[in-house]
Amino acid sequence: MLTIHTADEGGAVAVEGARIAGTGTLLELKQRFPVARVRSWPGALGPARIHEGPLPDAPSPRERIHAVLKSGATAVLEQYVDSPELRSAAHRNDVQILPHPTAADEGRADLAVFDENGECIATVCAGRLLHRRR
Repeated sequence: MLTIHTADEGGAVAVEGARIAGTGTLLELKQRFPVARVRSWPGALGPARIHEGPLPDAPSPRERIHAVLKSGATAVLEQYVDSPELRSAAHRNDVQILPHPTAADEGRADLAVFDENGECIATVCAGRLLHRRR
């Protein structure tokens, strides 16, 4: 499904599957992709982060990965993914495991929306909305 994500701060990103299909203003993308669903977010829309330190503590590998997603990150560094269970949880959620921070797939639809305090409102990982603050 084609989705256009936009936010209060301006700009929009069209997402098709796991890839970015286009960027521009909301008006430009609506003209280019007239059948796309539009998701409007409060805050600032931008690329997702790379979590560069140890993963947050949590009771399970799934919850550790979810804590990363809640921070607006969709990638972690390989050196901190220290168990098969953690690696599996990352793969199930399409979280990239990178050998170094510059190895992220730039065409992948990894987006995050942050409020005025820098808190993550929503995280889109490989085109899927995996975190949304209520």
